[in-house]
Amino acid sequence: MSVDLKKTYLGFKHRPFLTPVWLAAIAAVIVIGFASWLWGRADTTTVIVIRPADQALDGGEWAQSLARLLGDGPGPGSLSAIYTVPAQRAQLTVAPLAQQLGLHAIILPSADPKDLARRVLREHSGERVLVVGQGDTVPDIVSALSGVHDIPAIAASDYGTLYIISVPRLGHPSLLRLRY
Repeated sequence: MSVDLKKTYLGFKHRPFLTPVWLAAIAAVIVIGFASWLWGRADTTTVIVIRPADQALDGGEWAQSLARLLGDGPGPGSLSAIYTVPAQRAQLTVAPLAQQLGLHAIILPSADPKDLARRVLREHSGERVLVVGQGDTVPDIVSALSGVHDIPAIAASDYGTLYIISVPRLGHPSLLRLRY
């Protein structure tokens, strides 16, 4: 009888130890699967915000420079959409770039930066987008996309400031301000 008790005791001794190992293995598979799914959905939307070229200061050459800078042709890493304010000079600024990429500029129906930010992030998730706003609305557009509220005003003579906002699906946006 003591041998049977010993076998039973040894059987109980090892079973509770193995159960957490199997539960941990199953939990790990679930966590890894969820993390893989989440990683696959965690894309980043990149938005470039500029103001229109000043036509009096050779805006045609500036528009061509913009096309050379951003218009490497359709394909991976290229712009997928161009949004612009209705002003004629804004449309002239993006015309060479849009033609080079085979895109049509989307004319913004309203100047509300928050509506624009929501629309761009909803319709172009994980893509690259150019937004051309008026000089006085560019800081508000950048702020709506990045969450940074102390964007300085753009001087009337400043046509060389470019903002790049990277908005990940998960995490916080990042902002880069360049002059060219």
